[in-house]
Amino acid sequence: MRIITSGKTDIGRHRDLNEDAFLTLPNYRLMVVADGLGGHRSGHVASQLAISTLHDFFVVTVREDATWPFPYDERLTDEENYLYTGIRLANRRIFDRALKVLSDFGMGTTCVAAMFSPDATSIAVAHVGDSRCLRIRKGMFEQLTRDHSLVSDAIHVAPWMTDEEIAQLPPNVITRALGIREEVQADVMREEVIAGDVYIVCSDGLTGQVSDAEILELVQNADFDGTQGPLDRCCQELVDRANESGGADNVTVVIAHVVE
Repeated sequence: MRIITSGKTDIGRHRDLNEDAFLTLPNYRLMVVADGLGGHRSGHVASQLAISTLHDFFVVTVREDATWPFPYDERLTDEENYLYTGIRLANRRIFDRALKVLSDFGMGTTCVAAMFSPDATSIAVAHVGDSRCLRIRKGMFEQLTRDHSLVSDAIHVAPWMTDEEIAQLPPNVITRALGIREEVQADVMREEVIAGDVYIVCSDGLTGQVSDAEILELVQNADFDGTQGPLDRCCQELVDRANESGGADNVTVVIAHVVE
């Protein structure tokens, strides 16, 4: 199987600066989205630094004779190790930059990264924050990641909470992010892949404005045919839908289609 990817980022309708950033590295079967924390200093610096660090890590380190900045975890696959190590390295660089540059103190970013195995039969996903990885398989929509947010954590720890109690919680409080502390805990997972799967990594500028059902509908109507064009158009349509629904935030979408 092979992977086709496409990505799009947009400032939205109510922001003066795009604090989102994304990366696709087809040679490494990699896609990444970072969303600088709104309201924090230098969110755009943090997201760009996350992306540039991951880019450099993969280009320099992902080979057999390279020296790793952190120990290899034998419990994880190669792809999971690459993602977890790259995110830890990005966190450290953002944290160090924030300590050295006064204007960047307190900056942070979310990050979600996905990497396919060489034969594209599995995908590893690592994330910190509320940027998400979604999967559409045989007409079914699934969110693979769980947000690191106050609301999501509360529901996870106390699933008996009522809708009224949940509604009283601040909606946009992130409980994990890159750059806030010297070390970061990323959630890492591995999933089997089948031909026809569509994977989306995105910032909350998409999921906060466009419902799961709408995302599913747009992807199903995209008529993916194994070429680049339909993916490019689908990315643009998802961004357009987010803006039409209010465009309250920057929006970034990266799509991967698994082709037989």
